[in-house]
Amino acid sequence: MGLIENYIDFLSNCKTERKCITQIEKEARSKGFASIDEVKDLKAGDKVFVSKMGKSIALFVIGKKDIAEGMNILGAHLDSPRLDVKQNPVYEKEGIVYLNTHYYGGIKKYQWVALPLAIHGVVCLVDGRKIDVNIGDEEGDPVFCVSDILPHIAQEQMKKTAAEFIEGEKLDLVLGAYPEENTGKDKIIAILKDKYGIEEKDFASSELEVVPAGKARECGLDRSLILGYGQDDRVCGYTSLEAILDSKPADRTLCCLLVDKEEIGSCGATGMRSRFLDNAVADVVSHLSKDYSEYSVRKALENSMMLSSDVNAAYDPLNSDLYDKQNSSFLGKGVVFNKYTGSRGKSGASDANPEFIAKLRGQLDEHKVVYQNAEMAKVDVGGGGTIALYAAYYGMQVIDCGVSVLSMHAPWEITSRFDIEQAYAAYKAFLLLK
Repeated sequence: MGLIENYIDFLSNCKTERKCITQIEKEARSKGFASIDEVKDLKAGDKVFVSKMGKSIALFVIGKKDIAEGMNILGAHLDSPRLDVKQNPVYEKEGIVYLNTHYYGGIKKYQWVALPLAIHGVVCLVDGRKIDVNIGDEEGDPVFCVSDILPHIAQEQMKKTAAEFIEGEKLDLVLGAYPEENTGKDKIIAILKDKYGIEEKDFASSELEVVPAGKARECGLDRSLILGYGQDDRVCGYTSLEAILDSKPADRTLCCLLVDKEEIGSCGATGMRSRFLDNAVADVVSHLSKDYSEYSVRKALENSMMLSSDVNAAYDPLNSDLYDKQNSSFLGKGVVFNKYTGSRGKSGASDANPEFIAKLRGQLDEHKVVYQNAEMAKVDVGGGGTIALYAAYYGMQVIDCGVSVLSMHAPWEITSRFDIEQAYAAYKAFLLLK
């Protein structure tokens, strides 16, 4: 299969960070990568990866030059907006059993009602076992749904704003319905125990994510588009991964950094604001030389160049008043460079240096990559951030470079086949940059 077909499979099968990392490690090993814990030392040409809690990973191809001279880094995030299951989630109300959720990331809550949903994740038991949960995406599985009010009696609901008429506390999944009150919850728990060996108390140590049920698909009569969940930012994560897996050792050390928690501010132990990248690079440096130096780690980061591989909002002709058309990205017009993100007066932005941009332009022109330059929307309409902000803290050169997405953060997002191919080509060309 080709790049696009494999990408569609990746989207369909990897709907959580953990599943992404499992698949990534499998692919990496098939291309000659090993866990850094499995090697004693490193030399030019070696390929290793460092993973964190099964939700973030950094892959390295060791270069000929001293790593302190810097790396070429492709950085993306693997988390996507969703509903997370709470720690005390199962309850019954007038004959219907529900699963209580807490939404994750920036969503339009109304988009998650009356939609087939699946549950993916893990439940960790006190005896050390880890139970994988996947309900709703396998053949013959039941699916779940957040119910909504019928339009015939929704007059008061319809008077509210879109942000108000579905409250976060009402984004609870229907698990089952039982005519005899106060019996349904016990029956649902019994089903979970029979199928998975899970007790109600085990939800306290679970990580369960509610995502749209169903596979990614080709979209449009001409099949020029891809429709799928989680394309922000797995479209850039996947193409970045494939770029480094298909790259040969170079003068500079190559790195593909895939992190978690971007959608909620890059926080936590697996987010970009953590010490994960520092520690991963330190691990590599310590394997390259017996004379480990913190200075080498810091210089390796400072002298690096990075593409923050993240998506940009695609121009929407039906809502054109939100965009500065001359500075927008369009579906099918190539990979997108975004010099700065942030909101309004560039608040929270990483503003790339023109010297770096010129260098990238020359490289992509040489490799005949189709690219465009854009912002997200009109200046005062809004905005958003990426991991570029936190990469810039190291002093490295960094710019956002990714794929245009229509319906970003919706349960089903739209991208262009051509743009995905150009993103892969851009990332391959960047890794060759000297």
